[in-house]
Amino acid sequence: MSLKKMTKEELELLSNKDITNLILEETKKSMSTAELFKKIIKLLELPNEIFEEKIGDYYTSLATDKRFILLEDGTWDLKNRHKSDKVIKITDEEEEEEEIEESKEEIEETEEDNYDDTDDNDYNDDANEELKDLVVIDEDELELEG
Repeated sequence: MSLKKMTKEELELLSNKDITNLILEETKKSMSTAELFKKIIKLLELPNEIFEEKIGDYYTSLATDKRFILLEDGTWDLKNRHKSDKVIKITDEEEEEEEIEESKEEIEETEEDNYDDTDDNDYNDDANEELKDLVVIDEDELELEG
């Protein structure tokens, strides 16, 4: 059904996102957030103060609805009018892998800087001294003693 043929009462039963979908279908062109929201306010005969109060919520609702796509020029359109190969890839996998490798190297360098091998040698000498009289008995010998 066309927006022009719908009554105010029928429009009030629709969500702003549904009305936006109808506007974009009928106009067959992309529009800014403000243009779309002003059309909705006019269609629903709402006071102009609603624009300032609710424009942020309206933008968020469009951004979270999978039917709409925000284009590079800042206008909204129906996602089904755009091929998925036009979607911009945000990160390059090779760059991401390089960043991970650099992070690992930084962690390893930090661990090496914090590592003092003189303390480790002292510890090993003390541990070896304490364990020199220790005798290891296997299970068979333990059963024989019991």
